[in-house]
Amino acid sequence: MTHSTVGIIGAGAMGSGIAQVAAQAGWNVVLIDQSSDALTHSSVALAKVCNRLVEKGRVTVDESVALQLRIDRTTEIQKLSPCSLVIEAIVENVSVKQKVFASLEDVVSKDCLIATNTSSLSVTGLASSLQHPERFLGLHFFNPAPLMKLVEVVPAMQTDLKHIQRCIDWMTQWGKTPVQAKDTPGFIVNRLARPFYGEALRIVEEELATPLEVDAAMKAIGFRMGPFELMDLIGNDVNYAVTVSVFEAFYFDPRYRPSLIQKQHVEAGWLGRKSGRGYYRYDDTPSPSNAIDSTMDPKWIQHRIVSMLINEAADDLSMRIATSRDIELAMTRGVNYPKGLLAWANEWGVETVLGHLQRLQERYGEDRYRPAPLLRDMAANNQSFNLEQD
Repeated sequence: MTHSTVGIIGAGAMGSGIAQVAAQAGWNVVLIDQSSDALTHSSVALAKVCNRLVEKGRVTVDESVALQLRIDRTTEIQKLSPCSLVIEAIVENVSVKQKVFASLEDVVSKDCLIATNTSSLSVTGLASSLQHPERFLGLHFFNPAPLMKLVEVVPAMQTDLKHIQRCIDWMTQWGKTPVQAKDTPGFIVNRLARPFYGEALRIVEEELATPLEVDAAMKAIGFRMGPFELMDLIGNDVNYAVTVSVFEAFYFDPRYRPSLIQKQHVEAGWLGRKSGRGYYRYDDTPSPSNAIDSTMDPKWIQHRIVSMLINEAADDLSMRIATSRDIELAMTRGVNYPKGLLAWANEWGVETVLGHLQRLQERYGEDRYRPAPLLRDMAANNQSFNLEQD
């Protein structure tokens, strides 16, 4: 089989990870960065990864060598000229990305597809700076790219639709699970996951439960990590920035309102594991305020957070951001949810989910808890979600 050449712009953790994925799939890779040090670090890091793969028996020594030789690291953008696909994976800054795209279009062929790995910027907005925006789209990988299966394929308004299936086929060939999403803030995963953090923070803000109690409740129903553990792992600065971005992009919809507690943690420098302290301490200092109340029924925490997640998924479906199949794949493969949100709604019953939301809306009187119109309609007609919808 003849493999194509892919260009990756940016040799940081994400760009290097995508380069590894493509090389493991047999593609030739041109990895470009302005920094020679970044390219050297990328090479050393991949050598260590390959050594571990050899030690575990997942690849042979010859396969490891071949994989590494398929990646050409360079500071010269002209070397991207033979590429069928170029993926930009640099800093989340519109003007910096647009300068890169302007230089890139002078180098690659007219048939080369150009993609951005952005997780928070408008793909349509980025496309507008290109001379040929019809060949531009988003390919959003998740970190670490070699391990995380999901890739969100996000066409801009200007994207020629014939290129979407081409990218889906390539990502499948790379061993990924591609899902297609409309170009909306947060795409699928980063939007649908907001209540997992936001509602957990709201519960703790009101002192209804401790972070430890919330985390224990969510892990009891299959989540690998609770919201506070996960925010500490991601970094509270990163998680807060995504929340603010989605909130602003949706014109300050109260459903996505950031948390004052999280803002204060960022201001205090309590960023999580990377700073030694977040919602938990990572220096062996006990946190007595986080003790679990063994008499508390965790179900109300589970009902509140999962119902809000399901509500987001229902809105996503009704606005045709993605199909039900892709919504389920995105949340199970992208953030390792124990089951798809629409499947969860079917299991609980749509009417039950609607009841949880209506009680929250009645208690708080906030638009934050407004039920999705689709949930209301389905409950009224005793319907369930079709999980195989394409």
